[in-house]
Amino acid sequence: MRIRQPIVSVLGHVDHGKTTLLDRIRGTTVVQREAGRITQHIGATEVPASAIYDLCGGLLKDKSLKVPGLLFIDTPGHEAFTTLRARGGSLADLAVLVVDIYEGLKPQSIESLNYLKQFKTPFVVAANKIDRLSGWVRDENVPFTVNFKKQTERYQKELEEKLYDLIGALGEQGFSAERFDRVADFTNTLAIVPMSAKWGVGLQELLMLLIGLSQRFLEKSLEVEEGEAKGTVLEVKEEKGLGKTLDVIVYDGVLKIGDIIVVGTTSEPVVTKVKSLLKPKPLDEIRDPQHRFDQINEVVAAAGVKVLAKDIEGVIAGAPLRGVSDEKRVEGVLEEVRRLSTLSIELDREGVYIKADTLGSLEALSKMLKDRGIKIARAEIGDISERDIKELSAIEDPFHRVILAFNVNALPGAEELSEETGVIIIRNNVIYRIVEDYEKWVEETRRRLEEERRQQYAHPAEIKVLEGYVFRISHPAIVGVKVLSGRVRVGHALLRGDGKRVGVIKSIQSEKKSIKEASLGMEVAVAIEGATVGRQFKEGDILYVDIPEGRVRELLKADLTPEERETLTKVIEIHRRKKPTWGMI
Repeated sequence: MRIRQPIVSVLGHVDHGKTTLLDRIRGTTVVQREAGRITQHIGATEVPASAIYDLCGGLLKDKSLKVPGLLFIDTPGHEAFTTLRARGGSLADLAVLVVDIYEGLKPQSIESLNYLKQFKTPFVVAANKIDRLSGWVRDENVPFTVNFKKQTERYQKELEEKLYDLIGALGEQGFSAERFDRVADFTNTLAIVPMSAKWGVGLQELLMLLIGLSQRFLEKSLEVEEGEAKGTVLEVKEEKGLGKTLDVIVYDGVLKIGDIIVVGTTSEPVVTKVKSLLKPKPLDEIRDPQHRFDQINEVVAAAGVKVLAKDIEGVIAGAPLRGVSDEKRVEGVLEEVRRLSTLSIELDREGVYIKADTLGSLEALSKMLKDRGIKIARAEIGDISERDIKELSAIEDPFHRVILAFNVNALPGAEELSEETGVIIIRNNVIYRIVEDYEKWVEETRRRLEEERRQQYAHPAEIKVLEGYVFRISHPAIVGVKVLSGRVRVGHALLRGDGKRVGVIKSIQSEKKSIKEASLGMEVAVAIEGATVGRQFKEGDILYVDIPEGRVRELLKADLTPEERETLTKVIEIHRRKKPTWGMI
């Protein structure tokens, strides 16, 4: 029986240093080229035993490795990527949970812990960024235990306090944890490796732990026989001179040139044959390679490989890939791949339309939207088309006439058509920012629509703030007023004689009962949002309902009372002191 290399999933909160850690192992700068310096898709890196010996230096001097190396899977860090982590992490034999020692456990760290618990995946904690603690004596590419001895007593004390806090937080999540060099039994105590991924401190012990845990506890599960390949598509790419290619993690069996494969798509799975296999060089990232790939005849699990095959146009990232040894088995494998490729997104009759570049991204975006209470009516993989815009333009609700798009382009004509029809496209290549941008847009649109609604009803009116009737100074200000002309309504904005805005009428009360409108001669209590008595206005002041400029011409032609027309004239004069042409358009 052959022993394959363990698959190690790197998990954790956004910006806690997952890709930086792998960059240190590889000697690359992948993190610098990621959108927002945040990992967006699963990547894979093979670290052979020879590289582990080099990285660990003297720590492995007298030890032999049974495993041929480690295959790292770098997973996106934000909470929205639960699905991607499940796709990548469910392949994992081991995991590294990266935690910023300064920040401790964050929501995504806890989510990762829940996932690791659910799948019973053995893991270690990389307590990263120890170089951020005050007074750190800088070192590079040395074990933590060597660096720690060089630190001041004050630094060592602060580090111990941070570790104590982290151990306590892990305890609250149901894990007994301790610093790695103080762990007596790794079967019931979680090991924490303090480290600086930026400077390579503690990296040696982390790799040693992963190798040790693999060889001690996972040897049986790492035994593999030759058989049909099982894999997951990480990326579908257009490569110059090659056409469409598939970046795949083969996690079981053997994949050879000429093998029949069944791969998931947006509809019916594809049945095709492997035309060519390209493998990244050791320590190179399949997602973002620095060197040319090697052409190979077969790939044995576990490995990242680029697959070339015909008829793979509809294949989607995150989809399963299965090798088929006998053509008679194709139907059965088709059914399995069909089931695994089905989108698990709950759709509503009304809601936004979401688009993304991969199966995992689409599910991740949908999960985050659902968690925020945002309904989804449609979900599809691929670029934004004119057809998408035309279909959405028929929807009446402006909050559902929206496409939220992750990492996709607008096809020719789609952008222009969206502007013509009023369909909103919110795009970003960082998922959680799409959700933030949408929520911000919703808030701004609601405010604008409310302002338009108010404008529709704005009517000339003049009120006097009664002396001795201040019931609350602010938040909101509540005062007694008398209506001198016209009528005031809830939602009307108020204006001083010098042209400065006072605030907006939030509510009106007459004889302790809420009313929507007060007319000429009435004395009522009004709550004014955004104003403070003594600052924006004072007792005895005359205030006016502010008239939107676009409504002035209509009001000038309207059937107003003499008092209302006089008030309208005053409001026009107030505005024209600043803008002489106000109300003439």
